[in-house]
Order: sequence, then C-alpha cells, then structure tokens
Amino acid sequence: MQAMNAVPPVLVPHSGARESLLSSASLGWSGFGAELLGISAGMHRLPAIAEHRVGVHVGAPVRAVCRCDGQRAARIQAHGDADVVPAGVDGEWSDDASCTVLRIWFADNFVRATVDQLGVRGAQQHIRPQFQLRDARVQHLAWAMRAELEAEHASDPLYAESLCTAMIVRLAGAAMPDDGKRRTLSTRAAARVIDYIEAHLDERLTLTALAALVELSVPHFKVLFRETMGMPLHRHVVQRRVERARELLLQGGSSASQIALEVGFAHQSHMAHWMKRLLGVTPREIVR
Repeated sequence: MQAMNAVPPVLVPHSGARESLLSSASLGWSGFGAELLGISAGMHRLPAIAEHRVGVHVGAPVRAVCRCDGQRAARIQAHGDADVVPAGVDGEWSDDASCTVLRIWFADNFVRATVDQLGVRGAQQHIRPQFQLRDARVQHLAWAMRAELEAEHASDPLYAESLCTAMIVRLAGAAMPDDGKRRTLSTRAAARVIDYIEAHLDERLTLTALAALVELSVPHFKVLFRETMGMPLHRHVVQRRVERARELLLQGGSSASQIALEVGFAHQSHMAHWMKRLLGVTPREIVR
C-alpha cells in the first residue's frame, strides 16, 4: 500500500471488487468491528481513514505486492499473515488471485484510550504499519474474532471488546507488567463491580464503564477481574444472565422471549443456546 499523505487522497475505497461474506455490523460492537471479505484478483486502493485496520489472510496463499507509508513489499501471503494499516494512512495492493481476508478495524479514539491507560514505560503509544506480520498471539485473537462472526449465536459484545483490547495492546508493543505475583481486585472493588453487573444485566455492559467503576485501566481491570473471579468478565456476565433467566423461568408468569430481553440476551434463541451450553438444559426443559 503506497502512502500519499501530502494531499487528501482522491481514491475510491476498495476500488477492486470485493464481497462481504460475514460482518459484525449486527452484533452490537462499538468502537471496533470485523468483516470477512471475498476479494478479487487485481489492484485495490484504500484511502486514509480514521480507523486502524488489520487484514488477516485466510486460506490458500496468493502472490501480493503492497505499498503503504513509503514501504513496498512483494511476497507470498499465507494463511494467518496480517497487514497492519494505521489510521490516516492510505495505500494500495495487488493480488494475483482471488482471496479471503478477515478485516478487523479499531476507531482511533478506542486505540488511544486503550494504550494511554496502560502507562507502560517503553510502549510505542501508537500502531505502526506492518507487512506480513506473523505473530501467534495476533493470529489467536483474530481467529477468535472470526469464530464470533461465524457462530450461530455470538458471545456477549464484552468478549469481542476484550479480544480487541488485547490485540491493540499487542500491536502497540505494550505489555502488562509481570513480577510473578498474583493480583486481585480488593473486596470492596469486586463487590462494586458485581453489584453493578447484577443491577444492569439487561443493558449493554462495556469494559470501559466497568473499569471506570473501580478507577482502573481496561487492560488491568480485565486481568484483575479474571484473577479475582476465576473466569473472564464476559463469561461471568453470560453465566449470571443464564442463572437469572433460570430463576425467572421457574417463577413463571413471563414468556421465554420476554425473559431473554429482561436478562440482557439479544433474543430467545440466544438465551437458549447459552442455557444449554452452561446448564445442559433448554428453557422448555426448565419450565417442565
């Protein structure tokens, strides 16, 4: 991808033919997103935008030439290889065959808030352009996001937010300090977070809002919550929604669809999926 930042680029986004195969548009993600794209062979141009982009190659290898931010690379793009294009950078690339790409994007303010909160000495404090990045951690996070796109019933948006936060930390070159000691939330802080979750199960919960309750950065809060509760935050929230739904089903008086919305699930089948997965029974079996 070739940088042309002296003047605002006059380019048509994705000038080569492409098809959206799967998208996070309907999953309730905010400040970030993902899309599985079918891209035709040929030249493709991207204008500079206010979002950071990570393109992960999926499937059979293709021969590619890419120009971005003054850099040029010709290579064989293999399954799992990633190109990183920061916000404000435009460019172009060409493929010798059609391919599939998992495109992950982050709003610039989402990235800045995540990196600034870390306060880790030596962090680069920004995402830089990279070609053919081969990083096991980034791949793991990317495939987890792809699984969310492909799942019949996606997890809570908190899970995707957690994946994106971890990817941003990795791409920015920051790292959590580790001296081998186990750290947890204080009893008071843990109680405050748990009480808030219980009172707002029917709402869209975010890592940012929950971390702010106890005046912690999102990356630190994620780690401390997991160490305190023995499970990631998104799993705790889903588990509590399932348990609350079970209580309401046993009480009677409301339909399963009403209860699903009352406890924060997107719809009845979403609730049924997680109830079966965590409790081993369906809503109908609980009512019986």
